[in-house]
Amino acid sequence: MGSRRDAFHTPPAPGCAGSPVVGVDACRTGWVAVALCEEGRFAGADTAAGLSELLGRFPGAAVVAVDMPLGLLRTGWREAEALAVGMVAPHRSRVFPVPPRGVWEADDYDDANQRCRELTGQGLSRQTWGLAAKLREANACRDGGDHRLYEVHPEVSFAAVNESRPVAWSKKSWNGQALRRRLLGDQGIVLPGDLGPAGRVPPDDVLDAAVAAWSARRIALGAGRSLPDPPQEADTGLAVAIWY
Repeated sequence: MGSRRDAFHTPPAPGCAGSPVVGVDACRTGWVAVALCEEGRFAGADTAAGLSELLGRFPGAAVVAVDMPLGLLRTGWREAEALAVGMVAPHRSRVFPVPPRGVWEADDYDDANQRCRELTGQGLSRQTWGLAAKLREANACRDGGDHRLYEVHPEVSFAAVNESRPVAWSKKSWNGQALRRRLLGDQGIVLPGDLGPAGRVPPDDVLDAAVAAWSARRIALGAGRSLPDPPQEADTGLAVAIWY
């Protein structure tokens, strides 16, 4: 394992000490992480093709918040997404419903769509099926014993930062990214102009990882909240909830 500077690919913030918390978002090339130090300031950013590789670079992280569904049911839809819709309304399209495990074990979209109809009475969108590979990867990490992982949803987290109001502008728009950076800055999370390799990741993915890190710090401090509260239980016995 390299030094913290090597692991983060960007230098830690001056005076930033203590165990980090980490926020992770999926991106085109794999995964991107933003770490905060114990004081809640930016501590570094990194990318990796595989989630387990990325997690291995933060062995001292107390909490890792991941923007990916963690925990699947045997039948029916999860409660977390229905509650999350209430926090981001009227922007309902920002939240995808998550079907049971059997759907994600399908070989292709047509098979998954059929299984979804059998298990839930509804079909599956192709956009949701697009999460399949990374959803399986993230759940394999947590089911395999890395219980530092908590599920978050960046739009839910940004709504919480924004005094329970969803951000009106799309995260891919100039206005939307500017507002999200300001909201993070108001929380003491100032993203530098040079993120090294992480700077090649689309800005909305970096912002999502940063607000996931904000949620990770709340969880580490015992101030995190979950949707639902208490969480549901997955077919593995682990919690099913979106945290913020």
